[in-house]
Amino acid sequence: MVKAVIALLVFFNFAYCSDLQKDPLTLKIQSFLSEKAYESNKDFINVIFEPKSSFYVKDRVDAVKVIQTLKNNGLLNLFFKSPQDFRLNFKTSGFPLFFVKIMEDTLQNLGYFRYVTTASNFDAFEFSWSINLTSEYATDPLILQNELHKSGCNIIDVEKNSQREWTYTIDITNGHLNTIQLHADEEFKLKRSLYAHWLDISKIRTLKIRSSRRNRWYPYIAYYDSSLHLLKLLKRNKIYKKLTLNMPKNAKYIKISDMFTLKNVKDSLLLYPKGAR
Repeated sequence: MVKAVIALLVFFNFAYCSDLQKDPLTLKIQSFLSEKAYESNKDFINVIFEPKSSFYVKDRVDAVKVIQTLKNNGLLNLFFKSPQDFRLNFKTSGFPLFFVKIMEDTLQNLGYFRYVTTASNFDAFEFSWSINLTSEYATDPLILQNELHKSGCNIIDVEKNSQREWTYTIDITNGHLNTIQLHADEEFKLKRSLYAHWLDISKIRTLKIRSSRRNRWYPYIAYYDSSLHLLKLLKRNKIYKKLTLNMPKNAKYIKISDMFTLKNVKDSLLLYPKGAR
């Protein structure tokens, strides 16, 4: 019995030491492949991942580039045999509401409209948000990365927890909403939509809104700062045809909606920004 225990300790110690000898890039590559797939393609992998230095960003492995290289060389298949339920976990050190808004917009731009939030957690160091969705393929990290870049965000790590669960760590230090910025004296038309309109108002002082005769618009206006802290909320329980708004100090974004349903807005809303700031 004692010999068996000693043998197990020696084995695990050897395995642990072996992992320590592997560089971070090799460990990251192995995390995306089965043991069999890695071993049978080891020589090929060594070739396609040269020079290794090109797969690092400063001192961290560029996980997105690793996945793309594996995918481009036929070593990683992101497609399922049939539509599958899978889980996406997102982690950041940024403000939760701001992060979720950016991720929701990003997912919609990628065609993900139907998903369910399964978990969220916020502590002093990190916020995590998990969703479940159904698709014929796992999210392509490069496509996700390209979409996040439009909001000033960057994927700093990717983990494959299982075939149907992936975790993304995202830096939103320079994050912003990927939305239209209004400028003084430049009229803008808000087309009919079933979703609230988000706009960047950081460059204007006032905003006049005109609603067409066909609309039955009950204004719902929310102002937010750059981190999406709510600054001011305006709600009107009667139909408006025109409205002039003064932008609050530190307001970066405005959300324009309807108190009841945007189905009330059958035509566009015309915006007239004034006063540069």
